[in-house]
Amino acid sequence: MICVTIARTRHKMMVAEYRAASDQGAQLAELRLDYLRHEPDFKRLLEHRGCPIIATCRRPADGGRFGGPEEKRLLILRFAIVAGVEYVDLETEIARKIPRFGNTKRIISYHNFETTPQNLASIHEEMLELDPDFVKIVTKAEVPSDNVRMLQLVSSSPVPMVGFCMGDLGIPSRVLAGKYGAPFTYAAFNKERILAPGQLSFEEMRDVYHYDDINVDTEVFGVIGDPVGHSLSPLIHNTAFKTLGMNRVYLPFRVPLDNFKTFLKDMESLQLKGLSVTIPHKEASVEQVQQADGAVRVVGALNTMVRREGGW
Repeated sequence: MICVTIARTRHKMMVAEYRAASDQGAQLAELRLDYLRHEPDFKRLLEHRGCPIIATCRRPADGGRFGGPEEKRLLILRFAIVAGVEYVDLETEIARKIPRFGNTKRIISYHNFETTPQNLASIHEEMLELDPDFVKIVTKAEVPSDNVRMLQLVSSSPVPMVGFCMGDLGIPSRVLAGKYGAPFTYAAFNKERILAPGQLSFEEMRDVYHYDDINVDTEVFGVIGDPVGHSLSPLIHNTAFKTLGMNRVYLPFRVPLDNFKTFLKDMESLQLKGLSVTIPHKEASVEQVQQADGAVRVVGALNTMVRREGGW
């Protein structure tokens, strides 16, 4: 599923966006209660729900806006549970302070806006001790291989896990989360409502990357460059794949030149099938292929790499 994050200061606008997202096909919505200007009125927020709700109330340290006392924030989350929200998001530090109640499922979350820690596995193990129905780990990608480490953790988690990396380096993990077993990923209501670096809109996730069609058998392709965010290749190729009924997805891989060689090795676990190559990797790519067209050898540059049994 794609979870659409709704962050508005007024109840009226939060309800309007939530219902609009549901009407557009969103199967899950996160209400960012920390954005509300006044104390949440759960009867008003929940009486016309069109899809299940995640209640979230974040501190500034976790990327949120709640500026009141911590005990007040915990009380808001408890009220949300009593009101009957389907899910509640609890950071690791407060999970033990808010016990399980009713049918509300617990998402135990960890956020790191600076890096992807080397001890991801141990962080994950500690979270499993906090009575989660779901584990959520979100970090900032500093190198492309952070995506691989995150997705491997998602794949191996004994509890359903939502895991991806922030920033433009982390976009592939947001889209591939479903392939590796994540129960849902997050998207903004629209491009004007982006709440985190690298976050995609619901429309992009649905209409460009066709996220709901991605599964364990989806073949992965992409464009590699730095920068790469301007490329129209994902829209063009994913449209073609969808039209031709191919179980494939095409992603933008931003890879700094210094990370290029390790990128190809690290991404072997993603079983990349092919890459469009753009600046600054056209020349460096020639050294990494086992076979090349004659023109490539003469010119000293290439723009397409295809993975075969013997390599690139």
